Amino acid sequence: MKTNRRAHFGKMGLVLAGAVLALSACGSNESSEGSATTELTVLLDWYPNALHTFLYAAEQQGYFEEAGLKVDMKVPAGTDDALKLVATGKADLALNYQMQVAIARAEDVPVKSVAAVVRHPLNQLFVSADSGIASPKDLEGKKIGFPSLPLDQAIVDSMVKSDGGDASKLNYIDIGYDLIPALTMKRVDAIIGGYINHEKLLMERDGMKLTTFDPSQFGVPDYNESVLVTGDDTFKKKEKAIRAFWAAAAKGQEYVEQHPEEALTNLLNEQNADFPLEEDVEKQSLEMLIPLMNDGTNKFGSQSEESWQSIIDWLKETGTITKDLNVNDVFVDLTK
Repeated sequence: MKTNRRAHFGKMGLVLAGAVLALSACGSNESSEGSATTELTVLLDWYPNALHTFLYAAEQQGYFEEAGLKVDMKVPAGTDDALKLVATGKADLALNYQMQVAIARAEDVPVKSVAAVVRHPLNQLFVSADSGIASPKDLEGKKIGFPSLPLDQAIVDSMVKSDGGDASKLNYIDIGYDLIPALTMKRVDAIIGGYINHEKLLMERDGMKLTTFDPSQFGVPDYNESVLVTGDDTFKKKEKAIRAFWAAAAKGQEYVEQHPEEALTNLLNEQNADFPLEEDVEKQSLEMLIPLMNDGTNKFGSQSEESWQSIIDWLKETGTITKDLNVNDVFVDLTK
């Protein structure tokens, strides 16, 4: 059973994280922007899957090379490791999560988002369709499994309160990485931390009917599930290369939208042997992700001050962060 993406990556991730450190020590972050080719180390947020198709398309179609870039994509041991690596310049860019970036910034970790990748929540509240739970307030007195992250508890609390329920009557159970078996074996009545483009698809494939609740429909600001992050110092030193990277990545997304089958085949060719992909699941995931990544109303990757401020305000309101943040320190919009 695959683990939750925001919690743990296992031994393979640790090995790759070591490779990132070794690579940075060998000088990938020493490349000057005046050289013919600039090397960039990019950390994925999980093992290669449908969400990363646009990056592999950009690589396979030669867009990075055309931009004068040599891009090395790696998998970190966990999301905290990714933010620390970009903050210290040991990696140049990382896919991460909007809320986690704001939380890190509130803890004085010098990172910022440079592009929005997935514009809406993938992490949603799951219950069995036959559970009798018709909305979040029905969770009063029920057992809710979560993967060790207080942020997930804050999300569910807000959802229940917004729906008119009493969050003090929720019974949280830390189930670590065992989200799917916890719900399928009825050890809990609901789970948070599962993604609609992965865990939901796996559970439905195995015959479980689910009802899912989108946090943005119940009191949590609509947020960017996935963002591209860099360190403050790295952005100062490599802004030109980072902008070139995103322009090439955006071309990769255009290719995916126009050639989804070819792009998916390319992704499957890049899969990690330790984390084999299931073609049908990744196909469904990609179909789900494309409109969530680029809805046609904004440039792919664009970010807004309003979105970031609403997230910062919500995090403060829930007590998840206590420090005041300047929204302009937390993100840069590379599409402008």
